Amino acid sequence: MNLQLQNLGKRFNRHWIFRKINFTFQSGNAYAITGANGSGKSTLLQIIAGAMQHSEGICTLVNGQSSSVNASLKPEDYYRHISIAAPYLELVEELTLKEFLAFHFEFKPILPGHTISSIIEYVSLTDAADKQIRYYSSGMKQRVKLAQAIFSNTSVVLLDEPTTNLDVTGIELYKKLIYDCCQNRLLIVCSNDENEISFCKERLHVGDFKG
Repeated sequence: MNLQLQNLGKRFNRHWIFRKINFTFQSGNAYAITGANGSGKSTLLQIIAGAMQHSEGICTLVNGQSSSVNASLKPEDYYRHISIAAPYLELVEELTLKEFLAFHFEFKPILPGHTISSIIEYVSLTDAADKQIRYYSSGMKQRVKLAQAIFSNTSVVLLDEPTTNLDVTGIELYKKLIYDCCQNRLLIVCSNDENEISFCKERLHVGDFKG
């Protein structure tokens, strides 16, 4: 699964956040989206995820290596192929972790070789599995966000500031998740923190595309 940005731009009122981004993200690689605060990193990631409409240009998810029109997926089907974890995305906190993951994986298939129980054990939340998420610490909630995104069987994984609220142990867990579960997928990480993006061989600096 490849992702193509062609002359992509986003404007809020009369102010252009970025313009004329031309970039191709290729399956099996890890990319970092970097830039100063307010430069539009998270905005770009939300456009890629299909959660926000761009103002100009084209954002296309392409099935396979072909760039033909017939290989392009319909925007309304993007969600089937993309999973995302971000600080601004809310969890259903009235549910327990078991209930939340069961609910989530009704919409997106679980990564082969894993179960809800094994995922909970992987992120070290077994003792809190039957507790409502609203009682979780901020670090525990971040582990849940990473789990629901990375253990979804999607071709594209989007992570925005993925170690937010994580302690040293949580950061090591994040790195293990990347190594164990994201090697053959298209991974895009939105961050300026080298702890989060050190493995990303290619980087897109949003500040290079100011309007």
